[in-house]
This record gives sequence, C-alpha cells and structure tokens, in this order.
Amino acid sequence: MDRTGSGAFDALGRLRAAGHPIDLLDERQRRVFAELSETEVALLNSIKKRLDDAAGEVEGQEFKIV
Repeated sequence: MDRTGSGAFDALGRLRAAGHPIDLLDERQRRVFAELSETEVALLNSIKKRLDDAAGEVEGQEFKIV
C-alpha cells in the first residue's frame, strides 16, 4: 500500500495516483488531505472513479449562458 519511508500511510500519494489535482491546492488544503485516513482516501477515490465513469455518458453536453 502507499506508505512513506517511515511506514505511515501516504494519503497525498494515493490521491495523486488516482488523479486528484492535489498539487493545485494551497498548503493548508494539502495538509487537510494529508491527514485523511486510508478509509477516507478510499471513499474519495471511489467517488472520483464513479464520476469519471459517468463523464463518458454526459461529456460533451455543455451548457453555456450567453
């Protein structure tokens, strides 16, 4: 599993690997994500995967307000 050299869970590494734009967050936000548990990260990754899977069905249906 994603562990740091010290053996601790690497939440940011796991989130990055799943495609979350962690590096676009400011330092305070990254600290919050870094403290997530394995269960919390798994939940976020599950939600992201479901959204990504659904994107193929709805992608291209853009709504623009002029």
